[in-house]
Amino acid sequence: MTRSGGTPLRVAVDASPIVAERSGVGHTTAALVEHLAVRDDLEVSGYAISRSGRDALAGLLPPGVRAATSPVPARVAHRLWRHVERPRIETWTGPVDVVHATNFVAPPARAPVVVTVHDLAYALLPELCRPETLEYDGLVRRALRRGATVHAVSDHVRAEILEHYGLPEDRVVRVYLGVEALESAGDAARGRAIVRSDRYVLALSTVEPRKNHPALVRAFDDVARDDPELVLVIAGGLGWGVDELDRAVAASPYTARVRVLGYVSDTARADLLAGATALAYPSLYEGFGHPPFEAMGAGIPVLAARAGSIPEAVGDAALLVDPRDHDALAAGLARITTDETLRAELRTRGAEQLRRYPWSGAVEELVVLYRRLAA
Repeated sequence: MTRSGGTPLRVAVDASPIVAERSGVGHTTAALVEHLAVRDDLEVSGYAISRSGRDALAGLLPPGVRAATSPVPARVAHRLWRHVERPRIETWTGPVDVVHATNFVAPPARAPVVVTVHDLAYALLPELCRPETLEYDGLVRRALRRGATVHAVSDHVRAEILEHYGLPEDRVVRVYLGVEALESAGDAARGRAIVRSDRYVLALSTVEPRKNHPALVRAFDDVARDDPELVLVIAGGLGWGVDELDRAVAASPYTARVRVLGYVSDTARADLLAGATALAYPSLYEGFGHPPFEAMGAGIPVLAARAGSIPEAVGDAALLVDPRDHDALAAGLARITTDETLRAELRTRGAEQLRRYPWSGAVEELVVLYRRLAA
């Protein structure tokens, strides 16, 4: 369906998350824009409220997607949007039929707005959030008062949103975002060369308290005692709360076997996954969680937390443990790295689970939502 006369539906998508170092939201936003761009029933523009990233945006968008940038710093725009209905996003995008705010913050707009709420950490675990993340609650409430429709990325998060904001059922739509294997298979030998080990557990996420890395280090200590060749690798941008991780690493009797790499390129990410013995994802809360699916796409068994939406997302394709239970986490690490029968089963289930979340299906559901709101 297009607009009257067969004109493509004009969709403005917040592409801000793809500009800087990409977290999970950045990777999924980039994939969403790429899959929207190839549809001939849509005219897509990507906007970024970012003074520092505005010059880079055009080069990061796929062919056919127009860049719409703002010289206003994000923090200034967010402060304005909490109190007034200006500036509207059409100031930069021009007229559009629907706006998709992909990362919590929805701008004022003449067109209908969809706002993606990936999780409710800011409401449920505020002690694990930075001050700027805590502002999301007020920004989401303001968007809801303007009439925005919420896109939830899982049933678990949808239920939390309905309860927290007291919304009617039709204001919150669950659409799973797509997941897929990395574009190019990594090189296991290069991954092992980066780590300087043939056997390693990989943790792949931004370093922040919610990701529970210090507990993972302490659990690794228990396993490393009986497995002298195993190494722990933590790869991801250094967000905040890094001091606690540093202390855990410094206190470890196996500190020489813990590698904290910081942010890595997409190529290195793929190589590290290819060479890993297992992926560990002990997060205390997630709205969905994409690193487990990257590991499944690489044929790597996954140990994940029984927390938030993770069990809903991964099903029986990961070994699930309580992330707050030290003994359970250590036992899970030992099992995922040594139980070959389990490892083989998880590889098979992981490949099957990955197929449950095709991007084609996610985009089709979102476009149905766009059309309904635009109509």
